[in-house]
Amino acid sequence: MPAGATPDGDGVLVGEGRVRVDAFIDFLCPFCQRFELASESVLAELLREGLIALAYHPMNFLDEASTTAYSTRAAAASGCAADQDRFLAYAHELFVSQPAEGGPGLSDDELIRLASPAGLDETAFAASVTDGTYLDWPPYVTARALAAGVEATPTVLVAGVSVTADARAIAAAVEKARPA
Repeated sequence: MPAGATPDGDGVLVGEGRVRVDAFIDFLCPFCQRFELASESVLAELLREGLIALAYHPMNFLDEASTTAYSTRAAAASGCAADQDRFLAYAHELFVSQPAEGGPGLSDDELIRLASPAGLDETAFAASVTDGTYLDWPPYVTARALAAGVEATPTVLVAGVSVTADARAIAAAVEKARPA
């Protein structure tokens, strides 16, 4: 499992706040890209304030929407980034560089090139991606998510309750779920 994995190993946990936010994503999903780019500043602020523990669950729902199992490869690469405590920065780079559905997606070399802008040690990251260190992880994450009832990406839960994948809705749910 990647560093910072959730206790069940089905995601990467960032932050130590008392309200748990779970985001089920696929790095090829255009709706996930919109969610991430629109919500990242609010989620970052909730993390900075110590209000949330944010668990990202990188799924491979859309593997068949690429010719190279891109969702699995991108999610596996995000696990490699988590090993250097750079999951959020790398996930951002994946969404900014998101390829269109239906093609091959980014090559492994292109995934590795995203390491530098994400602040990763490129040599260690490249070795992890090239070795396929976490290629078995995304199917596990996806199986766990499906078993929990996740049917689409992005799916967001705040304190175990499904909320709209929208920054305002998440912030309001976190405020409501905060311990007194």
